[in-house]
Amino acid sequence: MDTTLTKGLRILETLCQSDRRRGVTELANELGLQKSNTHRLLQTLTQLGYVEKDEDGGRYGPTLRLWELGAMVADRLDIRVVARPYLTKLAEETQETVHLSILSGLEVIYIDKVDSPFPIRAYSRVGGRAPAHCVATGKVLLAFEGKAGEETLLASKPKKYTATTICTADDLAKQLAQIRRRGYAINRGEWKEGVNGLAVPIFDHSGKAIAAVGITLPPIQPSLALIQKLKRRAADISRSLGHKDSAS
Repeated sequence: MDTTLTKGLRILETLCQSDRRRGVTELANELGLQKSNTHRLLQTLTQLGYVEKDEDGGRYGPTLRLWELGAMVADRLDIRVVARPYLTKLAEETQETVHLSILSGLEVIYIDKVDSPFPIRAYSRVGGRAPAHCVATGKVLLAFEGKAGEETLLASKPKKYTATTICTADDLAKQLAQIRRRGYAINRGEWKEGVNGLAVPIFDHSGKAIAAVGITLPPIQPSLALIQKLKRRAADISRSLGHKDSAS
């Protein structure tokens, strides 16, 4: 356990638990670390934005970066509680498997799921991941991240999983623009052959797309009625999270 990461986390925890800023020598003595090693770790933590240094250069304290990350985690956990009744209702209305997903880099994480009584080759599990560029929930979240999400995706050279996976920069850019215009994304067997999907974003009080609700479908074109049902339930969840424009 005597690793650089462990030492860095011990320093960060000590700073967070302290009621005042701490110096290098003081931290090194308290934690049983070498002074030079402690100084290097503090510099790294400062560069990463977790620690800040006094203007006089003598003492260090934590920033709000950990609070920001913790707030993101809390928001993601809260959304499961808010969304669950609507996911259950949507699964009853459509008789299809319904997912709740969040974006993690260029992957989606399934944080909740309601199975259909007749699952269509169900492949996902809560806590599981999927490449964002070829599943509906991932594509809709990338699209609503705007240019930042699009540029990160295109720079990553997305992998082809099936014959229908969209990988080229031009085609992906066009698709993400289309998703933003119409407000939903479709996956046509782009990750798993024979498994389609439909997804709509969920917005928080600030208007940010923080999650997506998706439906697993057989390889058919989703009907307008199905799209509207999904949009209504996603709007219900968004409204419950304080989003004011979810009706649109």
